[in-house]
Amino acid sequence: MRDNARRVSGFLDGVPLPMLAVDRQARVVAANPPAMSLLGTDILNRPFVTVLRHPSIVQAVDWVLDPAGTPAPAADPELPAPSEHAATLRAQFAIEGRDILAEVTVAPLPAPLGRGATVALVDRSVAEEGEMMRRDFVANVSHELKTPLTAMIGFIETLRGPARDDTRARDRFLDIMEREAGRMNRLISDLLSLSRVQAEERRRPSGEVDLPGLLNSVLATLAPRAEAAGVVVRTEGLGQPVRLPGDADQLTQVFQNLVENALKYGGSGGSLRVALARVPHEPVLRGPGWAVTIEDRGEGIEEQHLPRLTERFYRVDPHRSREQGGTGLGLAIVKHILNRHRGRLRIESRRGEGSRFTVILPERLTRG
Repeated sequence: MRDNARRVSGFLDGVPLPMLAVDRQARVVAANPPAMSLLGTDILNRPFVTVLRHPSIVQAVDWVLDPAGTPAPAADPELPAPSEHAATLRAQFAIEGRDILAEVTVAPLPAPLGRGATVALVDRSVAEEGEMMRRDFVANVSHELKTPLTAMIGFIETLRGPARDDTRARDRFLDIMEREAGRMNRLISDLLSLSRVQAEERRRPSGEVDLPGLLNSVLATLAPRAEAAGVVVRTEGLGQPVRLPGDADQLTQVFQNLVENALKYGGSGGSLRVALARVPHEPVLRGPGWAVTIEDRGEGIEEQHLPRLTERFYRVDPHRSREQGGTGLGLAIVKHILNRHRGRLRIESRRGEGSRFTVILPERLTRG
């Protein structure tokens, strides 16, 4: 039996997709590394129903093992109909809190390897999510660009017609057109930045950053803007030596975005606090980390907006955001950079009491 299990394992190891094999009692007897990475390393010698609790997949396995005693799984019009005791179906299930949309093929184990079945999974979640993001992206970008373009076309028509010889109107319209062109330019720059960040999101950074030095550099760059806004910046913990794994350029972008937002929307409070402190154990990171807190005393944000702040193009106050030159992409960029760094962003705010944005970065990066 052990020799047969080894032969089955050898067969599965040659398959690049997650695949496992069950015996005639529907117990998992072998799984290749991609399957263990997806489903866990403790799946061997367990009933299949405890590994993937999905009724359609379990029915397909039972049908392959006993085609006479089990009804065939329902056919999917977009997939091949069940035939020759093999079936392909679409299934959605959750593993460790992650929603997965998979194409699952259940087929008999090759005859020389004995009685049983193989279960192969193709994770379509990323492709499906990518398609949904593409549709949202096109809709949002079209909307964001249409408004300034429509305004500029109207001003051009006016300047060519009624305001042809009106110097004051011409200067006023040209100022507005310059602002709208600048906003479109910032939008395109942020879109390109977001695209680059998302392309690198699954690659862990290989460099190391001096976190206090990076924060001090960001604050020095934005000091003239803070002074112009009448905001006093207080720092805590930036004198201690802290080196973390990370991409210095991307983390600079994170803290620059967060400090700029605090000055734009929280500057009315007249004060900004930037603090660095060690976190002995962060449950989400499963280990120690460092927290950078950026806290203002401005108007604050109503609670219902907080969960959506990192969505692309989401704005609490669209008119004010556009007036301030915002594109609605800054916090989305922050989120994707922190995902790459295995970090997290915590947002706390109350209307009238200011806002606190806390970035928590792991002390060490783990792979996977």
